[in-house]
Amino acid sequence: MSGRSCTYRGGAIFDGARLLAGHVVRVVDGSVAEILPEAEAGDRGDIVDLEGDILSPGYVDLQVNGGDGIMFNDAPEVETLARMAAAHRRLGATSILPTLITDTPERTRAAIAAAVEAVRQGVPGIAGLHLEGPHLSVARKGAHDPTLIRPMGQADLDRIFAAAADLPALMVTLAPENVTPAQVATLTAAGVVVSLGHSDAGFDTCMAYARAGASCVTHLFNAMSPLGHREPGLVGAALACPDLSAGLIADGIHVHPQAMRVALAAKTGPGRIFLVSDAMAPAGTDQQAFALNGRTVRRAQGRLTLEDGTLAGADLDLTTAIRVLTREVGLDLRQSLAAATSVPADVAGLTTGAGRLMPGTPADLIRIRRDLSGCVPLT
Repeated sequence: MSGRSCTYRGGAIFDGARLLAGHVVRVVDGSVAEILPEAEAGDRGDIVDLEGDILSPGYVDLQVNGGDGIMFNDAPEVETLARMAAAHRRLGATSILPTLITDTPERTRAAIAAAVEAVRQGVPGIAGLHLEGPHLSVARKGAHDPTLIRPMGQADLDRIFAAAADLPALMVTLAPENVTPAQVATLTAAGVVVSLGHSDAGFDTCMAYARAGASCVTHLFNAMSPLGHREPGLVGAALACPDLSAGLIADGIHVHPQAMRVALAAKTGPGRIFLVSDAMAPAGTDQQAFALNGRTVRRAQGRLTLEDGTLAGADLDLTTAIRVLTREVGLDLRQSLAAATSVPADVAGLTTGAGRLMPGTPADLIRIRRDLSGCVPLT
């Protein structure tokens, strides 16, 4: 072993699956070299005492609409993506899918081009792209502009196919109301992660779309019909279908902790529930208001809302979401950490070691305070 070496010790080590006590991690030249029992580690290289904090792979956030005071929709350019990624890295997310909210075909093309170029340039943290819309249900539009929502056409398919070929990960949120099962099957065959969301579709319809290839559900419980005892809808399909994973905004505002507890207990695997921030422009800043499609969104008391009170994304980082899951929902810490790291990495099909800490992977590490009050990126 040669090169610059740093050994992290004195705290729990989370490797994406296990929470290890009494172990150390040695990093050499920016890559994880060893994970071994502390008694076998010796004192080679620089030593960092974690002082009881948790060493973890950086978070993987599959729904990031903005950050550093800017929305991706407002300026779909490489510079915007670099600013967003840097802001979220400071919050612990070392791999993100920048997310374009429902917009025009021209803006969608620009967003795809920016993401492709950012990946080509190796902008740190940009792991692909998430297109949330425009093929959604107007009835469940949430904060999306209803005038921009429309059915999926061949030009849209062609645009997405080209993007999938050029990106390491591409997620598309769509609703059965505006996309056919055949289109979903075609997208899935092209390597797109199809996520169902912003929909009033019934349980049987959603299950049919899962059979067609959909593998995910966007922000479970939000922008979809409630779970009903006669019509379970998309919520019911997300929990019952083993092939569907689901993102969750665990801020205690978008979903009540008791509803999270029920969902986690009811989820049929191997599909998993994972954490997303659904972060908007204020992420990483003290910004108190911003514009979304010409409408003002205000930030107050942990909420981002339009003038009519509609929630417009979330004022959330994933350490806070982990704290909510562990303290208010009762999920164990290991599972909560996995929901922010290895699980979303698997859902997106990321193969670069994102969300995992193991020998040979890049040392995209974070130090999470033991009381879950925050985290510090280490790279």
